[in-house]
Amino acid sequence: MILEQLADYGARDSVRDLPPEVVHHAKRALVDWLSALYPGTRTAPCPQLLAAHRSELGAGRSSLPGCGTTAFSPTAAWINGSVSHAVEFDDIFRDAVYHPGCPVIAAALAVAEEQDASGAALLNAIVVGYEISTRIGAAVQPAHYRYFHTTGTVGCFGAAAAAAALAAPGNAAAMRHALATSASFAAGLQQAFRSDAMTKALHAGNAANAGVRAGLGAAHGLTGAAGMLDGPVGFGAALADSPDWSGAAQGLGERYNILQITQKNHGCCGHTFAAIDAVLALRTAHGLAPADIEQIEVDAYQATLDVTGNRDPRTPFEGKFSLVYVLAHALAYGSVRLDAFEPARLADPALRDLMARITFRADPALTAAFPAQRAARVTLRTRGGATHSHFAPYRKGDPEAPLTDAELNDKFNELVAPVLGQSRAQHLRDQAWRLESLAVRDLQLHDAV
Repeated sequence: MILEQLADYGARDSVRDLPPEVVHHAKRALVDWLSALYPGTRTAPCPQLLAAHRSELGAGRSSLPGCGTTAFSPTAAWINGSVSHAVEFDDIFRDAVYHPGCPVIAAALAVAEEQDASGAALLNAIVVGYEISTRIGAAVQPAHYRYFHTTGTVGCFGAAAAAAALAAPGNAAAMRHALATSASFAAGLQQAFRSDAMTKALHAGNAANAGVRAGLGAAHGLTGAAGMLDGPVGFGAALADSPDWSGAAQGLGERYNILQITQKNHGCCGHTFAAIDAVLALRTAHGLAPADIEQIEVDAYQATLDVTGNRDPRTPFEGKFSLVYVLAHALAYGSVRLDAFEPARLADPALRDLMARITFRADPALTAAFPAQRAARVTLRTRGGATHSHFAPYRKGDPEAPLTDAELNDKFNELVAPVLGQSRAQHLRDQAWRLESLAVRDLQLHDAV
């Protein structure tokens, strides 16, 4: 069964010396996750979660970074996983339509601190969680994404794998049982992010929490059913149409998906990124301003329209999932960062006027290429009668055009320094880049607010 192959791999890579390139990309994933986590501590649902769990805070050894306290590992994973998904700057594995960092790293960090693990062990656990969950996610797409939010569902497997890698390193049976148990708790419906609710962020936290509990339980003898992935009434049968498990175990320990992660360059839904990149390219090439534009036409894949088709966003959350809003903002301001979703920007009459001049449609060829390709074509017609078009075959931050380490550092500084201060932020960033030589508790994540 596929679960056994995944578990055998996870046990091996939890304890062996990984290739230097793989370790480096695990550190890239950690730096990027911290970049998404810290600004998330200053917005919903973080205050609500801290209030809901105030009786648990200060207990345990697992940090709530940016909040100046700790919790037991499942609660820490629940809060950190949710918070790191809140500002929409978290990473993506394109083929699985999945944000692996939020559930995997939240779970791995919580257990690593509880276990007083080495930085190297944490990095191995992150790799194991990414590799197992991204392969499961790719096997069930694109059908799974019709109704389910992959980060909440497949994220459970990544979190469980990471937790088991730390709680029972090298133990294939514990890894197998952790993965099997987590399958029953896989949840997260797309309806949650087609409205202005906090639930979407909680999907990542729930996956992290479920994975920690499954991993710790398996390390102490809890068992799960072996056919939970590919059995006749297992995860694949229940949550996807004819999943393809043939490639799920291919290349494990040799070809690493963590090398193919997308790191976000815009603070909104990833389905809008190719169109944003195209608008920015046209803006730069032709010196365009909103007043110059008569009409903007966008050709995209169907999921872009399904998820980001809101033409009248009124809240920051809705703005992040509104294609017309983020394109108007990109054209007007040259970027889509955290300030794009301030109330004054969302209500700006000039942006509203430009939004009304944007139309979009699903392109059959681009839809057929999803999820492996995330492309868009943008055509601008100016008031002077000129027509300009740009096709973005992928997104800035995708494996074809990755953010450099320097760009990841700039992103970290932009997002973390306002929370921690420049000096503390730089110190933490530098520690993350040399984590394999530290203990996880050396980061002292619970101290800084």
